[in-house]
Amino acid sequence: MATNGTAPDSTTTAPVDLPRQQDRSRRTEDDGAPDSRRLAWFLILTGAAGLLASWVITLDKFLLLEDPSFKPACSLNPVVSCGSVMRSEQAQAFGFPNPMLGLVAYGVVVCVGAGLLAGARYRGWFWLGLNAGMLFGTGFCTWLMIQSLYEINALCLWCCLTWAATLLMFWAVTARNVTTNAAPGPPRQFFTEFGWAPPALHLGIIGMLILTRWWEFWTS
Repeated sequence: MATNGTAPDSTTTAPVDLPRQQDRSRRTEDDGAPDSRRLAWFLILTGAAGLLASWVITLDKFLLLEDPSFKPACSLNPVVSCGSVMRSEQAQAFGFPNPMLGLVAYGVVVCVGAGLLAGARYRGWFWLGLNAGMLFGTGFCTWLMIQSLYEINALCLWCCLTWAATLLMFWAVTARNVTTNAAPGPPRQFFTEFGWAPPALHLGIIGMLILTRWWEFWTS
């Protein structure tokens, strides 16, 4: 009932939608990203491929150290000769066999993919750090590829697998970061519609270099 001639206040305060506000506050950089499960499986598969190749190369390297006359199974001819690559100085660029670095790096990638598959959400700085690490890996693989083609003059099939795995995971994480973070419109639009193009072009260039480097051998 009104008192002092004042009408009762019929205005009620709407209840605060706390759950909705909390849900908005929990949004992470993953919102709007490509299918996280697809990316998770892609990282697991490419990481596992690199891990397998690194493991095989490491085992063969140890066997080669025990017996200098050991011939790896992937030494098929003068061009496809894993043994020639393993004996080179470039095969231990940091003072230890390169594949030992791959055992750690590819293992991390598999764990990241497994975490995504289990529902983990990583911070933006983590994704940028992962992208930077993969950029270093791609640069290192590019250097190894150039050394293999033009200095060592031989190919290692398992090494080729690590090159492919590294550049594929690099472009996948790059596409994820560009389409998820506050990147300018054109790059985001490009990676959203043509995310497959950079890795396809990258692989195509490597394949063309390998083909032309030993063209006479392949066609003989």
